[in-house]
Amino acid sequence: MTGTPKIAALIVAAGQGARSGEGVPKQYRPVGGKAVIAHTVDALAAFPAIDVVQVVIGEGQDALYAKAIDGRALPPPVRGGATRRDSVIAGLEAIEADIVLIHDAARPFLSAAVIGRLLAALDGSDGAVPALAVADTLARGDGLLGDTVSRDGLHRIQTPQVFRRDAILGAHRIWNEGREATDDAQVARAAGLSVAIVEGDSALDKLTFPVDFEAAEDRMLISRTAQGFDVHGFTSGDAVQLGGVRIAHDRALAGHSDADVALHALTDALLGTIAAGDIGSHFPPSDARWKGADSEIFLAHARDLVRAAGGVIDHVDVTIICEAPKIGPHRDAIRDRIAALLGIRAGQVSVKATTTERLGFTGRREGIAAQAIATVRAPLIQQCRTSA
Repeated sequence: MTGTPKIAALIVAAGQGARSGEGVPKQYRPVGGKAVIAHTVDALAAFPAIDVVQVVIGEGQDALYAKAIDGRALPPPVRGGATRRDSVIAGLEAIEADIVLIHDAARPFLSAAVIGRLLAALDGSDGAVPALAVADTLARGDGLLGDTVSRDGLHRIQTPQVFRRDAILGAHRIWNEGREATDDAQVARAAGLSVAIVEGDSALDKLTFPVDFEAAEDRMLISRTAQGFDVHGFTSGDAVQLGGVRIAHDRALAGHSDADVALHALTDALLGTIAAGDIGSHFPPSDARWKGADSEIFLAHARDLVRAAGGVIDHVDVTIICEAPKIGPHRDAIRDRIAALLGIRAGQVSVKATTTERLGFTGRREGIAAQAIATVRAPLIQQCRTSA
């Protein structure tokens, strides 16, 4: 082969994926805010040496495909066949390339390192596959455990699998073993082609069952931490509202709402984790609707925005700063109330209290301040709404 070879990526996405449990083929299910197939396309398209990405889809999947790809610049999809091998042949016949990487759409977490190892392995073989050594004990059995099987030399084979395009197409055309091939390397070896093994990646495991998609969602979440702060001065009254708990006191806190500084600080912290503004942008003090409002409404709104963004609240920490009232006797009640409002366990809520040693605004007993930190896991790509 002279000159720079043209490299194509062929994504096989014609299956129905019924075992995923969602009623749509698994390659079109969303993970982290975009379809599985979109993750797969993006991973391959981002590799500099790949010149074209060609997708093979099933009958009746045009609308699902168009929505999932969302305007990405790709060649028109190729129509697949009744079996995976039929779909691969259709895709290989549709592309012009010297080298082709054949990849399952349901393996979206493909790294550049794996692609690089595969392409390098072609220098000494007709093809290459990523694989992981088998680590678990293997045994025969049908209801009852039988003899163990040696793991030596055994591998779990993954995709993408790379070949010279004409060689693998020819191998598929002459396959005639009376059974369906489980992957392209099997077809290649039956035709006498040599196939190298390179190091695979556990992230390349295929998404098949609901539990696989749950794990994939967790993989797509990134940890975010944000803080909030609030302060309110005292006014006449006989109780303060702190963390959703009414605490008897010789004064009350002044504010447009119920002036719950703990919940206000926590609301701002949660909004910050999803870059959704602050409490004033959602509940402006100029709006009469929020005069005297229960601050639990504000916290519930922030909680719902985090959930709508695909986020999971991992932990919140609130520090109440005041000389009085004493927070210690009410700490557990505040923790329990915040946990109930956020739908998390009390063990995920920390409530602390401190003073400023009689210094400053709170030290002079002019009011109460609170600061809060929230940690959530949420998808990077989500856009968050910023108004109530």
